[in-house]
Amino acid sequence: MSNISHSPESAGGNLTVRALREGIFAGIVALGLFVLFVGLETTQNIRNELVLNQRWGLLAIFVAVAAVGRFLTVAYIRPWMEARKAAAKAPVEADESFFKRNFSKIAIVALLIYPPLMVMLFGVQGSLKWVDNFGIQILIYVMLAWGLNIVVGLAGLLDLGYVAFYAVGAYSYALLSQYFGLSFWVLLPLAGILAAFWGMILGFPVLRLKGDYLAIVTLAFGEIIRLVLINWTEVTRGTFGVSGIPKASVFGIWSFDVGAPNNFAKVFELPMSSAYYKIFLFYLILALALLTAYVTIRLRRMPIGRAWEALREDEIACRSLGINTVTTKLTAFSIGAMFGGFAGSFFAVRQGFVSPESFVFLESAIILAIVVLGGMGSLVGIAVAAVVMVGGTELLREMTFLKAIFGPDFTPELYRMLIFGLAMVIVMVWKPRGFVGSREPTAFLKERKAVSGSFTKEGHG
Repeated sequence: MSNISHSPESAGGNLTVRALREGIFAGIVALGLFVLFVGLETTQNIRNELVLNQRWGLLAIFVAVAAVGRFLTVAYIRPWMEARKAAAKAPVEADESFFKRNFSKIAIVALLIYPPLMVMLFGVQGSLKWVDNFGIQILIYVMLAWGLNIVVGLAGLLDLGYVAFYAVGAYSYALLSQYFGLSFWVLLPLAGILAAFWGMILGFPVLRLKGDYLAIVTLAFGEIIRLVLINWTEVTRGTFGVSGIPKASVFGIWSFDVGAPNNFAKVFELPMSSAYYKIFLFYLILALALLTAYVTIRLRRMPIGRAWEALREDEIACRSLGINTVTTKLTAFSIGAMFGGFAGSFFAVRQGFVSPESFVFLESAIILAIVVLGGMGSLVGIAVAAVVMVGGTELLREMTFLKAIFGPDFTPELYRMLIFGLAMVIVMVWKPRGFVGSREPTAFLKERKAVSGSFTKEGHG
């Protein structure tokens, strides 16, 4: 028998050949997939005739991206990731860096100075887009994802109808403020209480359900709420929505209505601009999001939080320990729904208009995707996932330079859901347990240590 040795050169050559082969195959597959969707476009001329436009250059770009991307993945990215994974398994004792140890505090300080920084860079009116579309929009999804994290991440109850509580909070503020003239600061806790009440109503029918059956029932609940909003026209005004929703004030001291004598800009002798109201809303949703995080952290350390985690890991073992699973599930649904109601009332204040089209199933799917991508149970990971997913899709609106590559008719924001789905696939392949694949236990002996996602169920890292 002869000993056959493989040199690094031959191994590298075989890898390059395999990468080329898979890259060519990926290009052929992309050609077959996109030839009808990208390469050919149907339009109508002024005589209402169907015209077929050929876009072979744009098709070539899609095919080249697929082929080159596959080649780089096989030849360089995957070997690098495997080498990094092998190095991570080595028992290396290293202290956490200052940035990693104080990441949450640094992030909060950065958020506090974000609006003034945008005003300094872009001016008062120019900062409006960055404070509203990026700051407020991302923080709304962060708060919603943290609220859903209580139900899905901590209690392990798959909820596909979370947007229903979001809608309850929004319509509670919109209708009660118009019919009864109540202020935002009165209706904010009331919207949370009403949403928590509906969370308990949802919790009772699903006490004996879990897994796929639970997901189907919660999905149906979300659709029921949306259909009620559409058809109960005497109260909700149906598809026309509720408009003219009053703005929030600074505890009744300063108003943001233009004609009010205590208008914020008039009191401080500032030029009239809607940017001041958006900056106020930014700090308001930041305070609500931090309240959600604080309550979640405190609850995790209490017996109810440990009961949620026990329910998530094994419901049968949870019952055998004498834990009342009925109250455990109901508290998870109600508290998670309460924060959804808070976010919904803020959404109504921010938009000034609510309609059933704002609370479709896609919103629940996006919120759930943020929770899963960030890492179930991880507040920091969920916040990072919201910034990447929501901020990334909003950033597409600013990428007008892509028109020089794909043509003047290319609209980047129309492809945001395509990129959103692609990003989810990449993250799930790269980090199957989310951005943060480990968690720290609430109960520990002598020393708190992070638990690797390898010791937990798939998706529960």
